[in-house]
Amino acid sequence: MIIAIDFDGTIVEDKYPSIGKEKPFATDTLKRLIKDGHKLILWTVREGKTLNEAVSFCKERGVEFYAVNRDYPEEEKDWNKHYSRKLKVDLFIDDRNVGGLPDWGSIYEIISKKISYEELLETYNQYNEETIPRPKGLIQRLFNKK
Repeated sequence: MIIAIDFDGTIVEDKYPSIGKEKPFATDTLKRLIKDGHKLILWTVREGKTLNEAVSFCKERGVEFYAVNRDYPEEEKDWNKHYSRKLKVDLFIDDRNVGGLPDWGSIYEIISKKISYEELLETYNQYNEETIPRPKGLIQRLFNKK
């Protein structure tokens, strides 16, 4: 898959223009996705110096992106007659998703198992229903003291 990943609020806590603290397991998950053969694109509002700082931050932690703010590394507006700022990717990972950003373990599970976030939540709910007994309702507690 080709996956676009936001930086501020997604890989790190949002402290723009500074770089916030890394989100738990963010770079470990990104390295694993790269190892699994996915192409990762850093897709961020950052430009110039702040963009270079974000790229360096990730590189220092072992994450090297396939491309940064473009579809492929050598893409240039002048060379691409159909240039669009919209990326042609399979998936976006961004803290501005509807419903927010899942934890990085859930993100990896969604991608590696090729399931939706809804399917992942259903799996968790089924597990909880099977392993955690439902509390008795008020009537059951009052009249059934087992």
